Amino acid sequence: MTAKELKAQLRNERLSARDAIPAEKRASKSLAMADHAGEAVGFALDTIVSGFLPIRSEADLRPLMARFAVRGARLCVPAILDRQTIVFRELAEGAPLVDTGFGTVGPSADAAVLDPEIMLVPLSAFDARGHRIGYGAGHYDRAINRLRQKGLHPKLIGIAFDCQEVAHVPAEPHDISLDAILTESGLRFFASWIG
Repeated sequence: MTAKELKAQLRNERLSARDAIPAEKRASKSLAMADHAGEAVGFALDTIVSGFLPIRSEADLRPLMARFAVRGARLCVPAILDRQTIVFRELAEGAPLVDTGFGTVGPSADAAVLDPEIMLVPLSAFDARGHRIGYGAGHYDRAINRLRQKGLHPKLIGIAFDCQEVAHVPAEPHDISLDAILTESGLRFFASWIG
């Protein structure tokens, strides 16, 4: 089995496990994530933090993002421009949310496009080394590479439930490792910048 085939298998298995979590349990697990990371992630005033608004069975990051906003973070969320490209639009308080494609909602096209300094990254599976399997489209890998080409190095925090952990994610050359992973059990560090 190739690395790509193994990743597809792991993705399907872990997303099925996530889908099986009842909605009320996902909500309580999401609140636990906010408790674990709301104060533990260190950043300066006006740091740009990208989160995401939940689709399907993803964790609901709105409580965590609200805590970051109270601490002075500038928030943004991804908008899918096409099959290859996402940008991060500012999530301003009170601004209306619109359909941004592929089942997502977010700020409209007139919102400011920001370059995140800290990214809360959705994923389908992760391992104890900080390797992740995304959803398969490569949007985040390409977005992170574009930021790096601009000389920026965003800190990457994977967002998942405990049931999405696997023993080993096969690494491919284009893969980008996480700096930390946040689950309902806590914030696990792979880099020393957090805290």
